[in-house]
Amino acid sequence: MASKNWRERLNLNAFTDEAQEEYLRARRRRGFSRPLIFVVVVVASIFVLSLFFRVEDIQVEGNTHYTDEEIIRAIDIEEGDNLFFFDRFAAISRVFSKLPYIEEVALKRALPNRITISVQESTALAYLILGDEEWTMDHNCKILGKAAEGETVQLVPIENFNPGTLFIGERLTAANGDENPVEYLNEILIQIEGRNMIDQVDRVDFENVNSPEVVINGRFTFVLGRYAQTSQKFAMLAGVLQTLKAGDAGVVDLSDGVRAVFSPN
Repeated sequence: MASKNWRERLNLNAFTDEAQEEYLRARRRRGFSRPLIFVVVVVASIFVLSLFFRVEDIQVEGNTHYTDEEIIRAIDIEEGDNLFFFDRFAAISRVFSKLPYIEEVALKRALPNRITISVQESTALAYLILGDEEWTMDHNCKILGKAAEGETVQLVPIENFNPGTLFIGERLTAANGDENPVEYLNEILIQIEGRNMIDQVDRVDFENVNSPEVVINGRFTFVLGRYAQTSQKFAMLAGVLQTLKAGDAGVVDLSDGVRAVFSPN
């Protein structure tokens, strides 16, 4: 009887060892198959995305200076490209480098196959006079390019500004690397634009870089003084224009930002 119990225990142990080994083999197979299943799912997903979400409709909004085709070429997108794999950030960078009049751009994807390109274009506000050359810029002093014939008629001339190297699509710099003259000009242009004075301004003169002058209506020279209180100085300028009489002409000193001193011609 004792011998039989011993054999039964031996067979049971053997069976248990075989079952454990089979269980371990099954776990190893499952552990191996999980990464494989994951890879298969990823490959299938990529295949579905590449198959069903291809660009078929490209729309452009907000453009006036550039055509739809110019903007689409600059972004480098075409029908058949995949919406999910299209690098929007790289595309936007390409637009700014190729099309200087573009100030802002946004790309919107609409499933399954549409992409909308929304742009906001810079507007030429002034032009820099450099000898025989004229370079247009927007109110942020971004250089837009050499002025075309007749383009400067409605723009503000900037005289005697000594620039650094001009790069189309980039902001104006001063020759000595000083940012103050550029910042000052930027604020002057913003004031001129915001106060609807473009038609009144004959020129902005930076001969004295520390005290630029604004010549208005061929009769008044406004001396702005150092770079400070630009908005307040232009508020004073606007007030002076309302009080001067038709026959008046001369120099108005706004340097201290507190009072306007008129010296008639």
